[in-house]
Amino acid sequence: MGFARLSIILALFAGAPALAHEFWIEPEQYQVESGAPVIASLKNGQKFKGVSQAYFENRFTRFETIRGETVKPVDGRLGDSPALQTIAPDEGLLVIVHETTPSTLTYQEWEKFLAFVAHKDFRHAVEHHEAKGWPKQPFRERYTRHVKALIAVGSGAGKDQPQGLATEFIARTNPYLEGFDGTMRVELHDQGRPRADAQVEVFEKSADGAVEITLYRTDANGLVAVPVRPGHSYLFDAVVLREAPAAAGDDRAPLWQTLWAALTFAVPAP
Repeated sequence: MGFARLSIILALFAGAPALAHEFWIEPEQYQVESGAPVIASLKNGQKFKGVSQAYFENRFTRFETIRGETVKPVDGRLGDSPALQTIAPDEGLLVIVHETTPSTLTYQEWEKFLAFVAHKDFRHAVEHHEAKGWPKQPFRERYTRHVKALIAVGSGAGKDQPQGLATEFIARTNPYLEGFDGTMRVELHDQGRPRADAQVEVFEKSADGAVEITLYRTDANGLVAVPVRPGHSYLFDAVVLREAPAAAGDDRAPLWQTLWAALTFAVPAP
């Protein structure tokens, strides 16, 4: 399909923690049996390593488990950590979805914004910012997270579906099925439509915890195909950047908004 691919050395981002902070769902086990505990953390960090966030209802707008047509809200207790603690349903592919409430950050240094837009490949952001006559510092950004995880219950049979997240990855292949060919095919959406020519950052974690990062781009149909390896877990990450809705009379309103999509899964070991 002509996907562009670029390998990245992890040291490239060393010493630059302000460039990005990913958010993802990290199950303790990606494969469980029906009736067994399903435990997963909400993680915030970098390079597929981070800290867990507890269950607080005011921090999310959606938090659900989905198997086929059955959707169940995650019913946690205030402060639960890990945030998801439930029992596996009948056999099938279990999809966890989570969308956060908006948060804001303030850029105190123009150089940090320049580094962020370069890292995430927002080619026209600086030109747009300057054309609008916006201040280069300080200014605010509004951000939300839109994340999914795939867990196999028993055989893990089933398929992912669009879940109506503001931006989301949709797995078009199931890595848990027998006969999986070693290529993970996903479709990236923004506001329900395929997102073409978008950067996808892939974090690959081996059994010993070593992480490799690779960049891909979606094709004209929002699709990307990524070779994956047995015994490894994966985080796919993509960010939408656009002008924030105007807030009349509020000179402290965010100028930009970012929407972060993430998908986590694992490829069973032989």
